[in-house]
Amino acid sequence: MIGIVLVSHSARLADGLADMARQITGDEVRVLAAGGGPDGTLGTDGDRIASTIREADSGTGVLVLVDLGSAVLSVRALLADGDLDGVRVILADAPLVEGAIAAAATASIGGDLEEAAASAREAWDVRKL
Repeated sequence: MIGIVLVSHSARLADGLADMARQITGDEVRVLAAGGGPDGTLGTDGDRIASTIREADSGTGVLVLVDLGSAVLSVRALLADGDLDGVRVILADAPLVEGAIAAAATASIGGDLEEAAASAREAWDVRKL
């Protein structure tokens, strides 16, 4: 089972999206939220992101989806530091909401890390109207 970590500047947004994804996938996929700044404000928290990535990993890797630019920078800094205890991480260039749901659905039917990342990226092309 792969892990999926949702990084948002808003803890409530990340928590709500993680809950939505878990309702769709059940216990088939570990979907965790890493939202908000260190003091519960808007922002990102590198320590929280790192610990959530480690928690999400079951040995098959973790897909990370982010909302805005500095969330990307926070995750890239963690990846550059190599401080994730050997966890294999893919940072997806994907829309947060649609990408998270697509990736979780793919993972729930047995998709591996690369397949879930591809599903998340494909969500860029899903039109609503």
